[in-house]
Amino acid sequence: MRITRLLGAALLALGLAAGPAAADSPSPSPSASGDGGAPTQAGTSFRTATEIRQGQQATASGSTGDYLYWSFPADTGQRPTVRATVKLPAAHGAETWQIDVYDGLRRRQACQYGAASRTAGPEASSVDLACVLRTVRGWSEPWANDPLPGTYYIRLTVVDLGAADLGKPVSADVRADSEDIGGAAAVDGSLGKPLVPGIAAKSQESGDGSRTAVLSSFGSDDGWSSGWWSDRWVWTAIGGVLAALAGIGGYALTRGSGRPSRIPPDA
Repeated sequence: MRITRLLGAALLALGLAAGPAAADSPSPSPSASGDGGAPTQAGTSFRTATEIRQGQQATASGSTGDYLYWSFPADTGQRPTVRATVKLPAAHGAETWQIDVYDGLRRRQACQYGAASRTAGPEASSVDLACVLRTVRGWSEPWANDPLPGTYYIRLTVVDLGAADLGKPVSADVRADSEDIGGAAAVDGSLGKPLVPGIAAKSQESGDGSRTAVLSSFGSDDGWSSGWWSDRWVWTAIGGVLAALAGIGGYALTRGSGRPSRIPPDA
């Protein structure tokens, strides 16, 4: 009975401790509103890509044949999902639209699943696209193409259409969200800095009055969590404590009551 109470108290204490420890790991928090309103235009290249934050619904107008670019931050342990809806003109032929996602080194990232390319028939008024990326890793081999923390670029364009439809007006809605995978995707190692090559270089005034170049508005204020810590350590510690308690309980159950057996008196 005493062993049961001991195990119950230990499990309760570990459960209460694990919650705050896992929640302390910082990451870029999605914002529905961001700084100001959601963007209403897109860039036309990597350098002019419009910055959006996770959870923002960005919109843009353009013409069929244009390349539309946005960028967003993704951190270690997140699995980004990019969705786009293209609203087509009233009269058009068959069109194939596609979204591509690139990391901070402009390496195209493969989609785990989702329809990143779709063909809309003449009767369709819109086309929906989606791309679910692999989980962002904290570290990778130089030769690998693993997704790493930093800036990610979205490129939306039509890849197949009739000549008569080229240049017709379209509008697009784009949104980037992430699922937090956490310690299940943790690796031993981390980048020195996130891959944030940025948009066009911006100028920023420093404390002494001089101006320095800033590659992107996504920075340390977003709370990059790349490093040695992850909630994997919490669950590893919990597993070690439970294993120790199980050993103590098993020993207490198998060694008996500890009382000497009764010896009948000599005849």
